[in-house]
Amino acid sequence: MKKSTIWLLAVIMFVAFFALLYLQVKYMRDSMAIRNVQFDEMVKRSLFGVSHDLEQDQTLRYLEEDASESESRYSSQYQHSRNNTSQHILNEQSNNGITSPDGSTATINPDISGNEKNNPDELRKGGVFISPNHGINSIPKTSFELQQLLSKRYLYEQGLMSEVILKILNRASNEPIQSRVNFRRVDEYIRFNLRNNGLNDIPYSFQVVNYNNNVVYASPGFVEKDERAIFSQILFPNDPLSKLNTLKVYFPTKREYVNSGLSFFIPSFIFTIILLITFIFTIVTLFRQKRLSEMKNDFINNMTHELKTPVSTISLASQMLKDESITKSPEVFKHVTGVINDETKRLSFQVEKVLQMSLFDRQKATLKLKEIDANDLMVSVANTHALKVEKFGGVLDIDLLAEKTTVKVDEMHFTNVLFNLLDNALKYKREDIAPQLMMRTWNEGNRLFISIEDNGIGIKKEDLKKIFERFYRVPTGNRHNVKGFGLGLAYVKKIVTDLNGTIRAESDLGKGTKFIINLPLIKK
Repeated sequence: MKKSTIWLLAVIMFVAFFALLYLQVKYMRDSMAIRNVQFDEMVKRSLFGVSHDLEQDQTLRYLEEDASESESRYSSQYQHSRNNTSQHILNEQSNNGITSPDGSTATINPDISGNEKNNPDELRKGGVFISPNHGINSIPKTSFELQQLLSKRYLYEQGLMSEVILKILNRASNEPIQSRVNFRRVDEYIRFNLRNNGLNDIPYSFQVVNYNNNVVYASPGFVEKDERAIFSQILFPNDPLSKLNTLKVYFPTKREYVNSGLSFFIPSFIFTIILLITFIFTIVTLFRQKRLSEMKNDFINNMTHELKTPVSTISLASQMLKDESITKSPEVFKHVTGVINDETKRLSFQVEKVLQMSLFDRQKATLKLKEIDANDLMVSVANTHALKVEKFGGVLDIDLLAEKTTVKVDEMHFTNVLFNLLDNALKYKREDIAPQLMMRTWNEGNRLFISIEDNGIGIKKEDLKKIFERFYRVPTGNRHNVKGFGLGLAYVKKIVTDLNGTIRAESDLGKGTKFIINLPLIKK
């Protein structure tokens, strides 16, 4: 896959991810805004209901006071009017009579039933005939007088209401708010209206502030830090503007209430983060595989060249041995056989490098562990490399400070680890300065530390983190005198890690490099 294709795929994936993240955040913010507005509206309706209920209580109280004051007065007037009406009806009934032809009169009973009206025999009493419709006009007259009485009472009540309204307008606003409302009743009204508007069992506290901006009453827990959680409502809004009182209600759990509807966003964000990590891991893996593929191609090309050279040399030397003149000259024959031997060793070394690469395809190398003395191994390796260092005019020194030196390692592989580090120190030496190598051991707790330090060209900080990767080689510009496949330090780290140890590098460009190995000691 081309690098441009990978970049295009990465751009598409990240654009899609951030678009999805933007939509999620926008939806979350819109949902929180809507829920916040809903909460505010429910609280405002509730507080308006509280104000309305308090106004009704005040009106009812003034009505009761005025009604009790005028009850006795109205009762006496009503009794007097009723007595006058009754007396008037009785007078009318006593005057209802019929004059006979001889001049005599007859009294008519107003309580004549319907049967008596329809019975001809009962219509004659004392020889006097009575009209069946006699006395009917007196009943409408009485009903009319009762209606007049009710009308007078209605007008009186209406006047009473007008008086109450005037009293509320003139006197109520002059009274202090603590005399006009019952704060316990205010608490009940708040709870009742909140419940009616869907805010069940939500905690709150309130305070009442008079028109002088003094706190008249405050329930426990009221604070003014979070202004977004405090809602105000004018009490008795019909009062003069200079005498308005205010009810303030604080909801400490408003934020939790608003956010309670967004609980499903938490798993959504978790899965979004997992998706982002997967995207990043996929892209990084693609680039690593791409780089690894390029390194493998370089490795194959380099290995082909490295293997082809000794094979060609051995082939040429073997053809020379077929010449009889070569066999007759012992010196030439010895030189040719020496070349064949050297190139065979070189070819064997290259094949060994290829075989080392197979270690990285396994989870763990097959090691033959045994207990060895690290100081003895360091001395042996130093003696072997001393001649190589002296060949370049340098010095190899050792400083064995460790007292506990017994470790459990694979002797062959761990020796190769030390050889690789010393070979690198000589490969990357400075041209104008003789190499100086130092091998040290020391103890820290139950660990053994081994360091190999040189005064070579050093490594840049950005390359220091990659030197243990397979096929990675530090760029050397136009210098091509250092041969290799980028497997040496990767092999070193693999072996040390399989031995339950660690390795790290410290380097200053142009000053040298130090490799520090940390291994567990064998407890005796």
